[in-house]
Amino acid sequence: MRCRPSLAALLLAWAMGCGAALSLPVQAQEAVPPGSAHGFDVRLALRASQDAVGRELGEHLFRDRNGRTVALSGYRGKPLLVSFIYTGCFQICPGTTRALQQAVQALEKSVGPGQFNVVSIGFNQPEDSPQALKAFAAKFNIGSGNWEFLSPRAADVPALARDFGFLFQPTTAGFDHVLQLSLVDAQGRIVRQIYGEQLNAADLGEPLRLLLAGAPVARERVLEGLWERVRLVCTVYDAKTGNYRVDYTLPIQIAGGLTFFVVMMVFFFNEWRASRRSARQRPPARPRRA
Repeated sequence: MRCRPSLAALLLAWAMGCGAALSLPVQAQEAVPPGSAHGFDVRLALRASQDAVGRELGEHLFRDRNGRTVALSGYRGKPLLVSFIYTGCFQICPGTTRALQQAVQALEKSVGPGQFNVVSIGFNQPEDSPQALKAFAAKFNIGSGNWEFLSPRAADVPALARDFGFLFQPTTAGFDHVLQLSLVDAQGRIVRQIYGEQLNAADLGEPLRLLLAGAPVARERVLEGLWERVRLVCTVYDAKTGNYRVDYTLPIQIAGGLTFFVVMMVFFFNEWRASRRSARQRPPARPRRA
């Protein structure tokens, strides 16, 4: 019985050690360099994205989740949030969509429902078909009337991406692309690009309220150290190879945490059973004579 507390301490130390081993490299990987000759150039992508601010978007046609033809100009009259995704992304795109969903729900409570529209565009064609986007939206239970998932024709993707200042690069793991959300005014002009994996209502609330009030939205300057503070790219930079790769550390961390939780539950259950057994086997205490 004396060794059991030390076993718990060892398990706790193992879990803390694994957490440190997993979390420290992630912080280094998320510090995306200004540019890379061997991979996706973040500085160039940010420049293209910022150059699109103030641009009036051209006419683009899509198919919605039900296969109907939709024109981008059909969303004029209200502010519009536009994100680019690809349905084959297993971690980052679902994560940004979930964060956007939470931000949209908070914004609707703040400014009222139906005051703005949201579209998520599947740029990996022909894989991002209306059926694939419909399944992607169903995973998050997104069925509101002001949020649509749109599928462009493969031939239209380059012009569409240029219009939004959206750069992406195919890789063996999928695509490298900047995590950007474009805020478009009621006249179809991009007024702000918002970056990062974790979008929130605070990032969107102020410019959206200005648009709804008919006030101009000031152009936000991109800070030089932006890539050091937020994850900008769909995959992460590997300093050893000079390339970008998919970040598998999150599912590994989750699996490690669940394993530790199960091991500790089994350990404490065995401890409880042993103490109960010991109590039953202990002879009853004899009453003392006066």
